[in-house]
Amino acid sequence: MKLLVTGGAGFIGTNFIRYWLRHHPDDVIVNLDLLTYAGNIANLTDIGARYTFAHGDILDSVFVEDLLNTEKPDVIVNFAAESHNSRAILHPRRFFETNVMGTQVLLDAARKYEVQRFHHISTCEVYGELSLDSPDAFSEDAPYRPQTPYNASKAAADHLVNAYFHSFGMPITISNCANNYGPYQHPEKLIPLFTTNAIQNLPLTLYRSSHNRREWLHVEDHCRAVAAVIKRGKIGETYNVGSGVEKSIEEVSDFILDVLNKPQALKTYVPDRPGHDCRYLLDSEKIALDVGWKPTIEFEDGMRGTVQWYIENQEWWRTIQQKADSERVQEDKWETFTGR
Repeated sequence: MKLLVTGGAGFIGTNFIRYWLRHHPDDVIVNLDLLTYAGNIANLTDIGARYTFAHGDILDSVFVEDLLNTEKPDVIVNFAAESHNSRAILHPRRFFETNVMGTQVLLDAARKYEVQRFHHISTCEVYGELSLDSPDAFSEDAPYRPQTPYNASKAAADHLVNAYFHSFGMPITISNCANNYGPYQHPEKLIPLFTTNAIQNLPLTLYRSSHNRREWLHVEDHCRAVAAVIKRGKIGETYNVGSGVEKSIEEVSDFILDVLNKPQALKTYVPDRPGHDCRYLLDSEKIALDVGWKPTIEFEDGMRGTVQWYIENQEWWRTIQQKADSERVQEDKWETFTGR
């Protein structure tokens, strides 16, 4: 089988490509990535002969159609997305262009060339937020209530993918995942940011609402879930992919400082980002029942392994930090942000 993976040079895409080729020795993957700041082709230089790279933009319909006509993939797995909430506050248009219109371009090409499965990667954040004391969790039937430009762009893309199923009979599936962590995650995201800052004895900037919670899922478990949905998921269905493990930002920072034997004094508190959600939690019963998936990596084990990866791969993330300095979001400046 041949897979076209979009956004495969990013964090989750990189891990998925590595996972799939490791477990499917006869399959071939084409990675389509624009290599924006979050994409790193060096993540996959050691993959081997069953992998090829196509440098291009999912917004370029001519390029995408030519690629599908040439490569004739059986499956498209769409990881390509702008995904950083803080950047979405500053530059919302980029998120709607890539996450919505880019997905539409892919859907049209997949329909034209009769791709056997279009699997779309989405997020728990489309459902909005839960209160910290809520007994609820978001099922696949929960209403969409996005609260940030990033959330809204992913929600719109989900609706678009579902519309192509209902209107054109396209063989689609969608997965909405909890917050991922693991190796190869860009150092602007919370866990690698706190880890790399702590390694360098730099401040860990926590939002003042530091007891807001997230559900944490190791990226390897997420890759297993996506593979299971592609192989056994029902056409037209959406599957939540969560771990059931909730940790506050305060707890995550404390864990990292403890593993690295760094002082609590590195923690500093900054104003909340606009649209900072309190809490997300997914009900993942459906994916367990339909495709037999459940998470296997304990949070403490996954976190220790992740911190160790960043200790051992300092050249990787220091190179990214040097390139990204001019684009780094200043998380301590939200009090002066006007939205203009």
